[in-house]
Amino acid sequence: MFTELIAAAQAVARPIDLANGGQAASVGAALLGSDRQIYTGVCIDMACGIGFCAEASAMAEMLKRHATRIEAAVAVNAQGLVLSPCGRCREMMLQLDPANAATRVALPGGRELSLAELMPHHWLQDAA
Repeated sequence: MFTELIAAAQAVARPIDLANGGQAASVGAALLGSDRQIYTGVCIDMACGIGFCAEASAMAEMLKRHATRIEAAVAVNAQGLVLSPCGRCREMMLQLDPANAATRVALPGGRELSLAELMPHHWLQDAA
């Protein structure tokens, strides 16, 4: 499962230098939706601090198709190395759909965990 996702993320992780020291696509992400579609996204980092992560970009791509359930997620840097998603992206995935607690997340070193394992004692679980 992750081999195809890693390849999709690597295909979009091609850095682009932007004006005033900004950069885009230094990180690529790929999400496998429950619809079996792969959604990709890239990060944007502007010099002024405005920007967003590749996972958020991929979630936006999913939402354009009215999809919210993520089966698996991976992010890679421009060298193709798997990155752990930041806390903001983990939170976003959980709030996108509570069922995403079961999402399998690729981690460095060939490891994987569920989103719930990465976010123990999450406030949405406490509210359920």
